[in-house]
Amino acid sequence: MQTGKPPHFRHFDYTGFHRYSLTFCTDQRRVLFQEARVVELVLSQISRAANEREFAVIAYCFMPDHLHLLVHGESEAADCRRFITLAKQYSGYYYSKEIGGKLWQRYGYERTLRNDQDTLDVARYIVQNPLRAKLVAKVEDYPFVGSMVCDLKDLLLSLPVQSG
Repeated sequence: MQTGKPPHFRHFDYTGFHRYSLTFCTDQRRVLFQEARVVELVLSQISRAANEREFAVIAYCFMPDHLHLLVHGESEAADCRRFITLAKQYSGYYYSKEIGGKLWQRYGYERTLRNDQDTLDVARYIVQNPLRAKLVAKVEDYPFVGSMVCDLKDLLLSLPVQSG
């Protein structure tokens, strides 16, 4: 896995009504997201940053050593770089204070979505991560996947049935 700073688009300011797929890896890819109290602590701080920076969290999935987010700016002032900074800063601070240790790798990965279909495709990818990793047989059985804007059940209704 790449450890250096991933590039940003040079002529894109990351503000406004854009949608992003984000991935944050835990420090040294340690398995940290297996307990509900840890996930709830981190998710509450992600939610805090999203509210402050005017982002909706369309989908999230806490895998054992990383986090996937699908977010959407809800105003012209919504700044993805600032959201990322605050989300990692808030969650990292409270993780260190309550659990101990460093939470995140320094850099993460982001992809700016370009059309509405991308949103559904990325939401599918995110919520189906536990299936691909063979952590559960059904998405509904995985406790650390969801959305802050709709019920998981509604998100799953738009997904094709996965066999195998």
